[in-house]
Amino acid sequence: MKIGAIVQARYSSTRLPGKILKELPSGSGITALGQVIRRLKRSKKINEIIVATSLEKSADRILAVAKREGAGYFRGSKENVLSRYYLSARCNNLDVIVRICSDCPCIDPGVVDSVIEKHVKKKADYTSNTLERTYPRGLDTEVFNFDILEKTYKNAKKDYEKEHVTPYIYTNNSLFRIMQVKAPKRFFWPDLRITLDTKEDYALISKVFDHLYPRDKYFGISEIISLFKKKPRLRLINKKIMQKKIK
Repeated sequence: MKIGAIVQARYSSTRLPGKILKELPSGSGITALGQVIRRLKRSKKINEIIVATSLEKSADRILAVAKREGAGYFRGSKENVLSRYYLSARCNNLDVIVRICSDCPCIDPGVVDSVIEKHVKKKADYTSNTLERTYPRGLDTEVFNFDILEKTYKNAKKDYEKEHVTPYIYTNNSLFRIMQVKAPKRFFWPDLRITLDTKEDYALISKVFDHLYPRDKYFGISEIISLFKKKPRLRLINKKIMQKKIK
């Protein structure tokens, strides 16, 4: 069984263009996308990491990061991210796909592995920790089998289903075996936002890296939550930011 993480990445973000190429920590020369790749490399379950980006000229810079960090890459449709995922998975002969967004530079490989483990153990079609929000936003992990991705690619018709990859699956739960991974009580913090989408998000995540990165380059959810409990005012930095709706 070949398990591959596909990291969707684009330069032309509407709220913070070039966000995934911003440095974390500031001045380190390591991009937010680079941090995502480095963290996923510490997964014990993932066999391959592929950065899936668009055909735009601006995406050349994203490919440069993927190559520098030792990840695979694939270029496809800018708008139809579903087709980008499907073709990327097919070209790389993946049996199980782990969907990770490039705006999650605090992704925890331990959390990722827990989702993969449940998916395989329960023989699910689709498993995630996002359908019911229990983990902080920014640790989002979705896992699905290639045959389910192929079925979705062939049957999804709506624009938002193609842009966001998995809505066709979880809105048709009678057709698929769907599993949810909930955060343990000590990690339950669904309204904590550590995803990168705005300048306020970047300011907050930069603070997180400033505090935690010097001691542990691969700090995880435990260290993140401890930091916010010790310094609750950090949350004020991006408190007013609302998550964009899928549809």
